[in-house]
Amino acid sequence: MSAVDLGPLGFDHGGHLLVKRALRGVEVGDGVRVTGEHPALQVHLAAWCRGQGHPYRDGVVTRGTAELGRWSGAMRAGGVREVVDKPDARWGLAARGARVEAGSPEMRFALSDKDVVWADEAERLYAQGAAAQWDPATAIPWDAPIEHPEEVEDAVVQVMTYLIENEVAALLVPARFLAQVHPHFREVLQVLALQAADEARHIEVFTRRATLRRDAPGLSTHGGQASLKTLLDEPDFALASFLLSVMGEGSFLDLLWFLGEHGPDPITRAVATMSARDEARHVAFGMAHLQRHASKDPTLHGRLASAVQRRHDALQHTAGLNEEVFDALVLLAAGGWAPEQLATGWDRVAELVVRMDTKRRGRLARLGFDAEQAETLSSLHTRNFM
Repeated sequence: MSAVDLGPLGFDHGGHLLVKRALRGVEVGDGVRVTGEHPALQVHLAAWCRGQGHPYRDGVVTRGTAELGRWSGAMRAGGVREVVDKPDARWGLAARGARVEAGSPEMRFALSDKDVVWADEAERLYAQGAAAQWDPATAIPWDAPIEHPEEVEDAVVQVMTYLIENEVAALLVPARFLAQVHPHFREVLQVLALQAADEARHIEVFTRRATLRRDAPGLSTHGGQASLKTLLDEPDFALASFLLSVMGEGSFLDLLWFLGEHGPDPITRAVATMSARDEARHVAFGMAHLQRHASKDPTLHGRLASAVQRRHDALQHTAGLNEEVFDALVLLAAGGWAPEQLATGWDRVAELVVRMDTKRRGRLARLGFDAEQAETLSSLHTRNFM
């Protein structure tokens, strides 16, 4: 017969752990003799055995069947590396691969179909994003000199104001769907959570740059707000991901690289460049998710096209990108007020718009749209860029 000596250790200080350990080493029906010096040991031991379903007599605990019965109806929540197509609602919040006790509450998640949410690249993109996190306090040279004229600073403030509201929308969209994804798809949860964290950081640095030499940000227009509202109003995960990540953030990424090149000071260039690196991952996840989804659902292309058309129709009477933002971009790209400089700035912004269109068509082609469809859909994208 096995034996365990608790010494002076009482059950009220963890003695039960040694008894449980000893019982795991014997078969059901076999006994473990328990000895110890604590004055209340026998009383506590007898009470504990009644609660655990183990027979007890004269210092001997016989291993009962209650523990085994408790887990007899348990189910395995997939495998640690196995992502199932439709996880059971009874798995709830359990870690993938864990044994889930029978009777655990069902938890219904709207996004519980692998074909709707999954991307094979999710794990890699999360690891890459987690490793690339940066601290706004140290990654941006906030003390760098700002030597450009006040009118150029006004242009920077207006562009930053525009970036802020776009990034607020880009934070809210993944945050809204995050809580709808079944926890079994943990890599997708992690990517969406990291994406929201990235956007929160972008909002911080854009706000700090906008107010570095001004008391308040610039202008927010009806057209810009209306354009972003359509992203928040889209209830379908795939369509919202498409409109935000593929159509919107893809173009937004070109804008950030543009500001990284033509920003008038080191601070502006740094906040744009650092943010662009994050946005590139967001676009990559959106593309990977939708490419896989399209391969599983032959109706997806039609729904994506309809979403673009529906958004265009809703926004056709709005101004889109406000004049102040466009003019500010021209001035930043010009670098000065001389007529020849402004002509160069105008050409650079026009080239940016063309580059946005070209890359949008490229992304659409990679999703399976033919050249004519890609050209049409790209042309219908909101004039607000995002």
